[in-house]
Amino acid sequence: MDFLGLEGKKILIFGIANRKSVAFHIAEVLKEAGAELIFSVLGQEQADFVNKIFPGCTAHICDVGDEKQIQALAAKIGSQGKIYGIVHSIAFASYTDGFKPFHQTRKDDFLKTMDVSCFSFIQIAGLFKPYMDPEGSMVTISISTTRMAAENYGYMAPVKAALDSSICFLAKSLSEDTKIRVNGVGASLLKTSSSAGIPGYVEPYLFAEKATLRKASLKTEEVANVAAFLLSPKSSGINAQTVIVDAGMSVNYFDKAIVKAAVSGK
Repeated sequence: MDFLGLEGKKILIFGIANRKSVAFHIAEVLKEAGAELIFSVLGQEQADFVNKIFPGCTAHICDVGDEKQIQALAAKIGSQGKIYGIVHSIAFASYTDGFKPFHQTRKDDFLKTMDVSCFSFIQIAGLFKPYMDPEGSMVTISISTTRMAAENYGYMAPVKAALDSSICFLAKSLSEDTKIRVNGVGASLLKTSSSAGIPGYVEPYLFAEKATLRKASLKTEEVANVAAFLLSPKSSGINAQTVIVDAGMSVNYFDKAIVKAAVSGK
């Protein structure tokens, strides 16, 4: 039974890099649901990966930092029929002079990161709107909170905050003449290739594991399941939202075991 109602629907996925990517796990869920997958990847290496793992699916190379490339991609895919859904799973951080305290953030690094990680979603929504099913769905991948000032996350949290805000503005804007929904998945700490590049990530990841209500880390597949649901007609009543997926971590910072370890110094 096709519970999600995605059988035969075209879904365009941005951001797959390897098996650890959130986009990869979303693609796996969508494939199982019978969706027709189209991929947009950064380079040939990623295209080769897609062709190997998802034979029969098309992988287009597109640098979302280049507006002309997105325009060309939209026209090409749009010429082949309407698409039902879009997954935006792209995050990039530029550290020209290495990782520094937040107040020493370089303007050019911040703007480039904002362009790729946030503004690309706005551009994609605008350029692909004419080629989408008027009752389709767009989903982006964010983080579980942008109000926790984690030093090792640098300026990505403010960028993700802009992405979260963009979700509701896009949903409102698109609602003027379509029923296209726009939502996000706010994931807590995951084991991904992107997270591996964050300085000092392991200790916060282990902390997050202890802070979940179940005392077990969040799995990327769990984030993918929510993303697939938000893409599907089954979530038709959900719009302009960032759905938090953190295994209950956000309510558990005062867990007695964590507090005891902190105050005892052990």
